[in-house]
Amino acid sequence: MIDIAKIALPGNQLERRKVERRKYARKNLSRATVSRDDRQTVGEVTVADPRIRCTDVNVYYENKHALRNVTIDIGCQEIIAMIGPSGCGKSTFLRCLNRMNDTIESCRVTGSIMMDGQDINDKSIDVVPLRAKIGMVFQKPNPFPKSIYENIAFGPRIHGLAKDKVELDEIVVTSLKRAGLWEEIKDRLDQPGTSLSGGQQQRLCIARTIAVNPEVILMDEPCSALDPIATAKIEELMDQLCTNYSIVIVTHSMQQAARVSHRTAYFHLGDLIEVGTTEQIFTAPAHQLTEDYITGRFG
Repeated sequence: MIDIAKIALPGNQLERRKVERRKYARKNLSRATVSRDDRQTVGEVTVADPRIRCTDVNVYYENKHALRNVTIDIGCQEIIAMIGPSGCGKSTFLRCLNRMNDTIESCRVTGSIMMDGQDINDKSIDVVPLRAKIGMVFQKPNPFPKSIYENIAFGPRIHGLAKDKVELDEIVVTSLKRAGLWEEIKDRLDQPGTSLSGGQQQRLCIARTIAVNPEVILMDEPCSALDPIATAKIEELMDQLCTNYSIVIVTHSMQQAARVSHRTAYFHLGDLIEVGTTEQIFTAPAHQLTEDYITGRFG
């Protein structure tokens, strides 16, 4: 098992996060068992105030059944981590949440993903505003080949979020401050975004995402290409952002999942095996497959 108490964090951040997780669990979670074909997902799959509600989500790539009957809620103001071995379906599920799988011709998604009373897979849904509402930060930083300022201003401009240059400037500054980047780059906004370090580029991408007022931020291994110092900054930023946004993070680092998330979901071979509070998943998992994975018996 991972001893959460031994995960290094500055000062009393770890204890504070543990207290916050317990408060979140008492307020929002109810334990449930969801029947599926020949297995069951165990744990806290539902929350009291869901931002997104996924029910029986299946993903097919031509004849390959990549994700099977996934049922889970994404709560308001929570960080939920998706863990599991490579190829287990966690990134496939993440891409379902803002229809990034639409870009794959052979992909077919069934089941319902409800947000604001609508199924996001309904043909009437415009994916452009959907992907503003449910933003995504990728594994490798991908700033636009534009200035730092234009990286942030681009989204608000095309979505009509600013009526003039003054409002646009305010959005840029606020987004960079929320991403913890303003003090580092405020004197070089006209320089290319690609001139920043890897960690700064990733925070720039986060600032670009929050500039269009999302409700949910999806993160697909956002720290895998970063050094430990840059990783720590991203994790601290996530801790701050979850007061305003729901965050879903896919990570191969169980230590990272234990540090940053309120809940953790374990995937295995296309099945969602277990969902629970992060403390419970890493100290007393209910399913043998979960225990085998976090103790290193396979993965």
